[in-house]
Amino acid sequence: MIHPQSPPILDPSLADGAETLRQDEEEIRQAAQLSRRREQPPGRMPGYSISRCLGEGAYGSVWLAREENTGKQVAVKFYTHCRGLDWSLLNREVEKLAVLYTSRNIVRLLEVGWDSDPPYYVMEFLENGSLEQRLAEGPLPAHEAVRLVKAVLHALVHAHGAGILHCDLKPANVLLDANSEARLGDFGQSRLSGDQTPALGTLFYMAPEQADLKAVPDARWDVYAVGALLYQMLSGQAPFRTPEHEERLRGAKTLPEKLAIYREMVRASPKPAEHRGRPGVDRQLAEFVDRALAVDPHKRFPNAQAMLDQLELRDRMRSRRPLMALGIIGPGLLLAAMAPIFADALRSAVASSERMQAETSLDNDAYLGGLLSLSLKRDLDNRLSELRKVAADPELVKAIDDAAGKTKWEDRKLLQRVMAASKASVLAVGNAGDDRHLDTSWFVTDAEGKQIWRDPFNAGTINKPFKYRDYFHGRAREFAGNELPSDLQPISGPHISTAFRSRATLRYMVALSVPIHRLDAEGNRGEFVGILARTTHLGQLLEEYGQRIAAEEEGRNVRFITLVDRREGKLLDHPWMTSENVKPLEDATFEKLTLSDDVLARLAKLPEDETNGSLRLDDYADPVGRIAPEYAGAWLAAFTPVGDTGWMAVVQERKDSALRPVEKMRGEMIRYGIGGLAVACGLIALVWYFVLRALNDRGLMKWRGEANGVSGQPPAVSGQRSAVGSRQ
Repeated sequence: MIHPQSPPILDPSLADGAETLRQDEEEIRQAAQLSRRREQPPGRMPGYSISRCLGEGAYGSVWLAREENTGKQVAVKFYTHCRGLDWSLLNREVEKLAVLYTSRNIVRLLEVGWDSDPPYYVMEFLENGSLEQRLAEGPLPAHEAVRLVKAVLHALVHAHGAGILHCDLKPANVLLDANSEARLGDFGQSRLSGDQTPALGTLFYMAPEQADLKAVPDARWDVYAVGALLYQMLSGQAPFRTPEHEERLRGAKTLPEKLAIYREMVRASPKPAEHRGRPGVDRQLAEFVDRALAVDPHKRFPNAQAMLDQLELRDRMRSRRPLMALGIIGPGLLLAAMAPIFADALRSAVASSERMQAETSLDNDAYLGGLLSLSLKRDLDNRLSELRKVAADPELVKAIDDAAGKTKWEDRKLLQRVMAASKASVLAVGNAGDDRHLDTSWFVTDAEGKQIWRDPFNAGTINKPFKYRDYFHGRAREFAGNELPSDLQPISGPHISTAFRSRATLRYMVALSVPIHRLDAEGNRGEFVGILARTTHLGQLLEEYGQRIAAEEEGRNVRFITLVDRREGKLLDHPWMTSENVKPLEDATFEKLTLSDDVLARLAKLPEDETNGSLRLDDYADPVGRIAPEYAGAWLAAFTPVGDTGWMAVVQERKDSALRPVEKMRGEMIRYGIGGLAVACGLIALVWYFVLRALNDRGLMKWRGEANGVSGQPPAVSGQRSAVGSRQ
């Protein structure tokens, strides 16, 4: 069958001293047009009826005929243009077709009429035309291209096994039957494996070393042509075929010049890459094409059988992909399904551990808070007891009577002497070196609340009235100096005042006061004569206890004790509330140092008479955090009442520090989980390695091993002959 659009065909058997070129494409096209206008066949064939012309070639025309006995359609090739035709070469071509008759992938020769005029031979008719006609519509899908190439390779394996090299493989020589199965035809340029005669194929499909009038036929020529054929099926264009290259080739005047240009063009051009990135072209198929088109013949596949083996290996590997995917994805899905279970179990374990750790820490904090509250209350009671002993001294009443009516400080020598001795006695008994006895001040007021003695001396308070103070009347509040209630009475027993801010330090202080009464001869309490009191900063009360439990970590306070007013929620003392930090604050800002409404509400639910009850919070927000960011965040806090003072001792610690053991456990569990996952993945990979080794007896590295290996000369094939076939 004739295909006028094929690239130029070079035939050294028709070159006159290597100076004459065969018909070019335009001449072939004109001959085809003449053929289409032919209405009568060039000859008659007994037993066949000829219907129409299929095409015209260099040596004759191809006609569609029908076998009269069976009705089977056949293709008949008449050799009508036989000038200079070597009939012995034509005879040998027919012999080759006869040898290859048994291959289902090669166009079959049915009958030969050498004695007819003109001579002819009959081939089976393939109604779907040539691959060239199919490719005129565009590239083929990758799976279709591979299917057709495998059929061509089967034909070449059969031909090479019979000692025949095709030497002119191209789309026009691949025909398609009714089932679109590929059949290889046109063995006009074929050579026997032992031939030394060159055979020039078709430009852009023949190997560069084949384009030489001294080249010796080689099976790797067909390998290159198969690569070019597959490349065109995938990309739509033959390799190296560009308008520029075609223009250069048309400019050649002789065959040797054209061959030299072609060799130089193939060897100097970049490696064809249009097939890469096409849909369905995987890495193995792309490397298959690259290896088949290697300019160096030693880097190509050694023969068609090696190419077929490689494609079949690729098919086996691809067919195993679902199984491999199942084997990989299946365990992956199992691991993925287990991941939420593990994550949920981890979250549950961590939450449970955090809850238990928080409860344990809060229990410890509450225990410490209870001890500190008892110690603090005992300290306050001891201080009050000391005051009561001093107040019961008859010399104090005499000294107060002596000071009555004296307005000047220096005139109250008796009172100064009595109080100095009493205070020294108290401090000596209580150990002067104990910080808890370092009061801020001691003072005495008369029955009207006027301060008549103070140590240390303060001219700003001496002789000033303090009847409005809580330490005088014990009503848990302070009145304005000019708005005193008419029924206001002094305290009748030991009293701990509400906290008040010091004018000097602006920190909260507390006054411990006891009434002073005259005693009769029997020791019974009589007339009220004044108040004896001592004051101290609340921070001084907590300092010793706070030092016992304070803990720091990386420069942060992580555990300490504070004091709050249970009724109003005021923060009475805090490690941050030093004079340096408090003095710059405006009153409105200082008022922010109070408990939240939620915490106050929860404190209010505690029984008033439950001195040992406590409140535990695992999400406490330190009020100082509103001003000082270093105290922001979540805290664990245990609130413990300090006797009947209305205060709550708060032992608090940073939640993240308290829960650090749980976080460490969580990290270890995650590491163990990741380690287990890695071990599982490793075991799966190891199992699959041995599975694939068992499934593929050539090994998983066969593809790259062959792709990187150096092929030798093709093996000798049977059926050695010395004839040189000619072009049909």
